[in-house]
Amino acid sequence: MNGGHLRVMQSFRKPRVTSNPYIHMLDEALEQAEGIEHLRFSWPGALLGRLDVLHFHWPEVFLEGRTPVHRLVRRARMQALLWKLRLTRTAIVRTVHNLELPSGISGWDRRMLESVRRRAAVSIALNDQTEVPGTVAVVPHGHYVDWFAGMERSERVPDRLAFVGLVRRYKGVEALIAAFADLRARRPEATLAISGRPTTEEMDAEVRRLAATTPGIELQLEYLTEADYARAVTAASLVVLPYVHMHNSGTVLAALSLDRPVLVPDNEVNRALAAEVGPGWVHTFEGTLSADDIGRALDAVRTGDQGTSPDLSQRGWAATGTAHAEAYRRAARARRRGARTA
Repeated sequence: MNGGHLRVMQSFRKPRVTSNPYIHMLDEALEQAEGIEHLRFSWPGALLGRLDVLHFHWPEVFLEGRTPVHRLVRRARMQALLWKLRLTRTAIVRTVHNLELPSGISGWDRRMLESVRRRAAVSIALNDQTEVPGTVAVVPHGHYVDWFAGMERSERVPDRLAFVGLVRRYKGVEALIAAFADLRARRPEATLAISGRPTTEEMDAEVRRLAATTPGIELQLEYLTEADYARAVTAASLVVLPYVHMHNSGTVLAALSLDRPVLVPDNEVNRALAAEVGPGWVHTFEGTLSADDIGRALDAVRTGDQGTSPDLSQRGWAATGTAHAEAYRRAARARRRGARTA
């Protein structure tokens, strides 16, 4: 501790223009949080500095590399970091952004990521429905109302659907295009905009191939600036996110922060969110997305009150920073108790 303040290092560096808005907002909130010294990640600081807590967000990022040699070096540094944290009894906190480990990783990578999970003194869950072992602190994902404040918004286009964000396999874009093709046969006025960068060349080619055979689809398959993102979302009447697996989605909160309703898979997390933000904002579907699902949501949006905003009052970032600081104190206390009984 430094003058009673916990030295807490995040696993992210100083946010860049292209960084996830969640990181920008959390970084700012932690700067204002009382009782902690907020440190952004650096390898010298992590390996050689004195820390009370290290907070991991997406630890798999530490293992990624462009070449086999680069990946090997990054794995070695990660292993050295885990050894250092163990030897110095530095508390680990992790945020459960995803329930499952990334697919296609090596056994070595899996063991290191499992070590982070296992050794976490506190796991931060972004909703009450997340079930993880050990000590858990629930800190709801903050909203993006302030982040998007002042950005240009588009005029809402009737019957326009939007998918926004990175285009990954598990996000169900192929199913969305198929369902939209069926919808278009019934509602020729409907349009669909898919905006965001595909994560692989194969994904890019597949989305373009499927869209080429379906009228009414607009593609913007590239990195979106925050201004582009805001315009793409607000041009839509409904944001459709047919993820195969949806646990926490910043895109859902981004759309709601921009006053646009969403259509998402029916699960416990999304049902709770629907109850929290109020009626008419979170529409759900079961199983594989269909034209009927989209049609019902569009009908509900047409008849809903479009002059209001969803209730995101429980997701302010000042409270988020305070809750994180308390999680760090719990983690540090747990590690000190462990040291005394070791």
